[in-house]
Amino acid sequence: MSVAFRRESDEEHLEPRFELPIPPGPNLVTQRGLDQIQARNEKLEAMLEGPLSDEERKAVLRDARYWRQRQASAQLAPLPNGDRVAFGTRVTFLRDGQASTLDLVGHDESEPAAHRIAFTAPLARALLGAEVGDEVSFAGADGPLLVTAIDVASVGDEPPHSAAR
Repeated sequence: MSVAFRRESDEEHLEPRFELPIPPGPNLVTQRGLDQIQARNEKLEAMLEGPLSDEERKAVLRDARYWRQRQASAQLAPLPNGDRVAFGTRVTFLRDGQASTLDLVGHDESEPAAHRIAFTAPLARALLGAEVGDEVSFAGADGPLLVTAIDVASVGDEPPHSAAR
């Protein structure tokens, strides 16, 4: 029988809901990232204590499994010294003549629109280990990236204000 002739309530033609994928590798976090994971877990646990339909409960349980695992595997990264680009630093660089600033953070804390990228992102991997004044090759840039500043104290504060293209 064609799907067109089935009732909306037929369960057998619904798309399966897979578990949320866990990023590979270590679950490094900044203090801000750890706080966010803990807050997310508290919110989900509170939702599970309240009234939910069966479908809502399944969705919340799915999210809760992910965030419980992320909290259990979280590794608070040591604060970098700021001499080199590392996890937990804010780096400013020139790319194609434009200044850009990014925070290098954990997977769950990354938010590209706020200029926070995961430390495993290609751009972050290219910048890791660089010092102020270093030129770094990165595919997609017209030339090398020039690292102009590295800051540790600002990570987790207001997001960087310059846009990374």
